[in-house]
Amino acid sequence: MAPTTLIAADRLFDGTSFRSGWVRIEGGTIVEVGDGVPPAHPDLSLPVLAPGFVDVHCHGGGGASFVTEDPADVARAAATHLAHGTTTVVASLVTGSTAALERQVDVLTLEVERGTIAGIHLEGPWLAPEYRGAHDPALLVIPAPADVAALVDRGRGTIRMVTIAPELPGALESIALLAARGVVAAVGHTGADHGTTRAAIAAGATGATHLFNAMPPMHHRAPGPVLALWAHERVFVELIVDGVHVAPDLAAFVMATAPDRVVLVTDAMAAAGAADGDYVLGDLPVEVRDGVARLAGTDTIAGSTLTLDRAIRTAVAAGVDLTDALRAATSTPARHLGLHGVGRIAAGHHADLVALDDGLAVTHVMRHGQAIHP
Repeated sequence: MAPTTLIAADRLFDGTSFRSGWVRIEGGTIVEVGDGVPPAHPDLSLPVLAPGFVDVHCHGGGGASFVTEDPADVARAAATHLAHGTTTVVASLVTGSTAALERQVDVLTLEVERGTIAGIHLEGPWLAPEYRGAHDPALLVIPAPADVAALVDRGRGTIRMVTIAPELPGALESIALLAARGVVAAVGHTGADHGTTRAAIAAGATGATHLFNAMPPMHHRAPGPVLALWAHERVFVELIVDGVHVAPDLAAFVMATAPDRVVLVTDAMAAAGAADGDYVLGDLPVEVRDGVARLAGTDTIAGSTLTLDRAIRTAVAAGVDLTDALRAATSTPARHLGLHGVGRIAAGHHADLVALDDGLAVTHVMRHGQAIHP
C-alpha cells in the first residue's frame, strides 16, 4: 500500500459493520470516512478494507520473543505480526523471577513509549500450579497485593492486563487493586470454582485469559470458571482459534453467543511466522512440530504459532460471520484494554489499515499512515 491519501473499498469494515466506502488519510491519521463513491479519483481501490488487527495476548514471533531484555527482539517480533496485519500488539510476559520480570518490564516499557508495542500483559507469576501450562512451577507465587502493585507501578502505566488465578491467597484483593488502577484483571491459569470466579468478577475482573485453556472443563454439576466467564456480560473472553487450542466448532459457538465480547488472540510464541524447531518460552524448552508448540518432551501446549489473519480465516471456515470475526480482531480487543485510536476506521483514529483478498489473505498493511509490505 503506497503512501496514499484516498483509499476506496468495495467492502469497508469500520470496526462495527461493512459498507461500501472510502477513507482519506493525512500523515498518520484518518481524517475523513465516507460512504459510496469517493469524492475524487482514489489513490488505491481495494475489495476489502479493515482496521489493523489488535492482538492483546502475544509472546513473540519471527524467531524472537517479547520475553526478553533485548529491544531488537521486541522490534523483530512486532514486525513479524505487522506483516500479517497486526498493527497493534500487546507484549505478553510469562512467569519469571521478580528480578527477571522487572528487567523485562523495564525494556518493554521503553518500547511502549517508543510506539513499538501498545502495552504489556503479565501472564504470571500469579497462577495456579496445577493449571500452569507452559509456566515454570518453581517460579509461581501467590499474588500479595503489595507485590502486584510494585510490578504494575514499575511499568509506569504501560501494563494493561494481568492474568491471575482468583483462588490464590490475596487474589481477590489484588484484582480489586488492579481494577482501581485501570489495569484489566483477567482470570486464567486457574482451577477456581464457579463461585470463586464470580467473586473475582465482582471484585473487578473483566477478562478471561484463553477461555477453556489452562482451566478445568465445564461439568454439568461443576461449571467452574468457564461458564462464569463466558456468561457474564462484563467479561471479555479470549479465544485462540488455531484449530488446536479449541475445537473450531466450539469457538464458533462461543463467538455466536457473545459476538461483542470475544477477543481473538494468538498467544503466539517465537515460532509464529518462523519454521518448526526448538525454541524457549521464558526459561522452558519448547518443541515446534507441524506448527504446534509443546513443552519439550510433553503434550503440554506452549503458546501457538498463530497470526491473527490465520485466526480470522480459521474462524470464518468454522462458520463465523466475517463481521464477527473481524470485530473480534479489531474493535473488541481495543475496547477490552481501552486502547485509544485503534481498532476502528474513523476520523481521528490512527491510519492503521489492512486490505484482504477474497480468500482473506492480507495483501496490504498500513500502520500510522506508513505502508508495510507483507
